[in-house]
Amino acid sequence: MTHAIRIHQTGGPEVLRHEEVTVAAPGEGEVLVRNTAIGVNFIDVYHRIGLYPLALPATLGLEAAAVVEEVGPGVTEVKPGDRIAYANPPTGAYAGRRVMPAHRVIKLPDAIADTTAAAMMLKGMTAQFLLRRTKRIEAGDTILVHACAGGVGQILCQWAKHLGATVIGTVGSDAKAAEVKALGCDHPINYRTEDFVTRVRGITGGKGVTAVYDSVGKDTFLGSLDCLAPLGMMVSFGQSSGKPDPFDIGLLAAKGSLFLTRPSLMTYTATRADMVAMAEDLFAVVASGAVRIGVGHTYPLAEAAQAHRDLEARRTTGSLVLLP
Repeated sequence: MTHAIRIHQTGGPEVLRHEEVTVAAPGEGEVLVRNTAIGVNFIDVYHRIGLYPLALPATLGLEAAAVVEEVGPGVTEVKPGDRIAYANPPTGAYAGRRVMPAHRVIKLPDAIADTTAAAMMLKGMTAQFLLRRTKRIEAGDTILVHACAGGVGQILCQWAKHLGATVIGTVGSDAKAAEVKALGCDHPINYRTEDFVTRVRGITGGKGVTAVYDSVGKDTFLGSLDCLAPLGMMVSFGQSSGKPDPFDIGLLAAKGSLFLTRPSLMTYTATRADMVAMAEDLFAVVASGAVRIGVGHTYPLAEAAQAHRDLEARRTTGSLVLLP
């Protein structure tokens, strides 16, 4: 038996239940893991409210650091005692113990602590594919990162600076602006007191940016298009403010033959080879110190509902971690 956070219906944070559950022995190609630190991500909120439906009852969570306790028949990727991390389906990370497909877990280097791993795997591999594969950012590029003080935003900011880009970032307070400035954001913009489109156009001398990384959605989508240079790329990878409104795709031509994409980490990590390569790229920039992982707050697993409230209210910076 172990404890897990499960939902029996969709809704607000109050539907999260801390329950005792039974964990099966690992089957063919599976491993039984003991989670040591669990990452909280906005996709967990989307699962909780039913935007991305799950079969109910369901245990939330896609990301954790863990220790392998037992392996099933045919497992060659890891062995009992190995420190591992994961950031992919199936859901179920909000638990003390769980079974995972062995080919979806990655060995952790000694240099990466458990709490750091739980804070960085999903967000960090997201940043990796956004910057290195969706739109390959090079030295001299200028980019706009929305929610720059959030978990993905902080990693995007630092990694892009490491690549030689100029980073413009939107945040919701002057305190957050100072925080991302310290991480290397060249031009923080407090969207509550400034119009980000006007500021971006001013910063770039009217040219616009190479790419916009937008996890906010409805509130920022059209403004983000106005920030792009001709042939620029709009990368919409989240919707914390809701889905963007439908629009005529002719607008992309009118604003400069823009590119628009809605990528998913699960597509980019579909093969184990890609997943491992992305993780190794992430481990390298973190171990080198080029990217520092900010753990904004830790919560006991039983207080997952409070973590969700804080995340949705935008009261946090960096990553949130649950401790079993």
